Amino acid sequence: MNLTDPKLTVGWREWLVLPNLCSIPIKAKIDTGAKTSALHAYDIETIEHNGVEHISFELHPFVDSEVSAPRVEIPIIEYRTVSSSNGARELRPVIETQLVVGHRTWTIEVTLTNRVDMGFAMLLGRSAMHQRIVVDPSVSFLLQPDRTAHANLTTPSGCTLPSA
Repeated sequence: MNLTDPKLTVGWREWLVLPNLCSIPIKAKIDTGAKTSALHAYDIETIEHNGVEHISFELHPFVDSEVSAPRVEIPIIEYRTVSSSNGARELRPVIETQLVVGHRTWTIEVTLTNRVDMGFAMLLGRSAMHQRIVVDPSVSFLLQPDRTAHANLTTPSGCTLPSA
């Protein structure tokens, strides 16, 4: 995406796709008050491959779902201390992944945490939106996930969009 393109207008909640992790759309809160993006992950394990630390976790695109989730493994780029909305500080692993919003794709950093008590599996923070998105807080779900925007990226088996 070229940063000179017009900014994409989104609602305060949207369906987003993280195609390197799972091609099932994830319901996300678009949060201009949060600097860092966060993704619901559980059963987290760290693994080392050739001297590089990876994280393995289960990803539920829907926080309250009992449906089996794909297991994802991806390199950790760093650990970051994040303050939650209730003021609690937590050291979280940070990963880098592709983000698809409507018909646009770019790379973002996401922290992994257990969001089971939250209403959204993902929180999209300011750092991921910078110079790309304008939020209209009066609307929701303006965009439908683009099924072709990430067709050439690899996703874990068992984690695919339903056919149209």
